[in-house]
Amino acid sequence: MRTLDFNKIHTLQNYIEEVPFEVIRRSLYDAEELYEGFDPDDDKTQDTCCDALIYKHYLEKGKQPEDIWESLCRSIHDHDMHINLKNFFKDHDSRKCIGIMGGHANSRKDEMFREVVLLSKKLTEKGFVMLSGGGPGAMEATHLGAWMAGRRVKDVDDALQILSVAPTFRDKGWLSSAMKVKAKYPQKKYHSLAIPTWLYGHEPSTPFATHIAKFFENSIREDSILTYAFGGIVYTPGSAGTMQEIFQDAVQNHYLSYGFASPMIFMGKDFWTKEMPAYPLLEELVARGKYKNMIMALTDSIKEVVDKLTEFQQNFKQ
Repeated sequence: MRTLDFNKIHTLQNYIEEVPFEVIRRSLYDAEELYEGFDPDDDKTQDTCCDALIYKHYLEKGKQPEDIWESLCRSIHDHDMHINLKNFFKDHDSRKCIGIMGGHANSRKDEMFREVVLLSKKLTEKGFVMLSGGGPGAMEATHLGAWMAGRRVKDVDDALQILSVAPTFRDKGWLSSAMKVKAKYPQKKYHSLAIPTWLYGHEPSTPFATHIAKFFENSIREDSILTYAFGGIVYTPGSAGTMQEIFQDAVQNHYLSYGFASPMIFMGKDFWTKEMPAYPLLEELVARGKYKNMIMALTDSIKEVVDKLTEFQQNFKQ
């Protein structure tokens, strides 16, 4: 069993000064910091910006590093992310924080991508704080919607047209097209929260999120996403990761882990009853008494999602 030699504690300070990330964090990240060094006119600079350099270091040292100083630095960093998240919710009502989950591979050209953008836009305009895992696909759509709050649907469609040159994060121009949208439609009024991880560092963090809590440990990050979405979670079509989140969220609601249960809204009737039949499975388990305290809805309607979440908020305050 290895033990920490406190006679060599000075080496930790040396290590802190050498790593490419700020170990002791006093604030959340934003896109400007993570993408420092990126030139929208040169896609190759995405591989040398701040976020990419941290990811490269992460891979070089190992996802589960043997170096004790590396482990300590990551743990200190992630600890501070938690503190900064708590500080974020000193300025924002955690009860109005809504999570949107869904596939990271969703194309910017998909109709569901647009639906998520419009849903997030509407919820943001009603005073909700949008939260996602902070990557591409449905996660990006969540933050694009929050970013475009207060603007016309015509402007949203223009933004989507700009983004369409790079439908997925694997396409050239994914990041630069997002930066073009932000430049054309600047805003400082609306905030959204992204919680990504370097475990999936090959998936770039969305630059549309105004506040980014990026973690090294994915398990901590995953729990944080589900925990802070106190106002409810909307599940859009996804795959294995989204399925994991559904049942992890169901456990929190079943046990009233935070004193109450919050809504689980499934958006996409055909998908959640036929392609990935999670909804009828949960219904059956609820009927058998295996899950309790579930607040669930299945819909294809943005209006119904907004109404369900708003109704929950009104009951929350009573």
